[in-house]
Amino acid sequence: MADDKHLATLRDYYKRVGAFPSMPRLCEVLGLSSTSSVFALIGRLGSAGYLERVDGRVVPTKRFFARPLLGSVRAGVPQPADQSEPDVVTLDDYLIDAPNRTSLHKVRGDSMSGAGIFEGDLVAVEHNAPTAPGDIVVAVVDGELTVKTLRRDDEGFFLEAANPAYEPIRPKTSLEIMGAVVSVCRRVRR
Repeated sequence: MADDKHLATLRDYYKRVGAFPSMPRLCEVLGLSSTSSVFALIGRLGSAGYLERVDGRVVPTKRFFARPLLGSVRAGVPQPADQSEPDVVTLDDYLIDAPNRTSLHKVRGDSMSGAGIFEGDLVAVEHNAPTAPGDIVVAVVDGELTVKTLRRDDEGFFLEAANPAYEPIRPKTSLEIMGAVVSVCRRVRR
């Protein structure tokens, strides 16, 4: 459908620029001959839930950033492809439960490789979340920031790496838990 092609063009443009241009410039971007064509397209994409008007400007909705969820894919023996109509989901919907209390942190180092967290991954950290020993947390220990597994023994709380090359970290003066790691995101191809 032509609207799908235009939606893809708008997504690519928005990814590059971070905003939509004026209506005359949208004509050029979309390859349409008139602003009335752009208005009609914006109307259709608005009715479909991809765009809305706020203070006279066209802005993307949450659905604009959603991607089709095409079902599961087996990592073992191949399975028949799912032919049902796909749902749509945003990465925020999937990875983050409390957006106002969640931040992203880029991982440096390999101390959590045994937990499947590698250099360059993004971890989503939910702040002010209840934590317990065994949770992977982002913490400030003795004034320095790290991601580790929270542990407790007879001596108190400490942080443990998921790589045997690293010793446990026992706080000398302070241990503050910033939040619990709730998800990990990794790019496998650049």
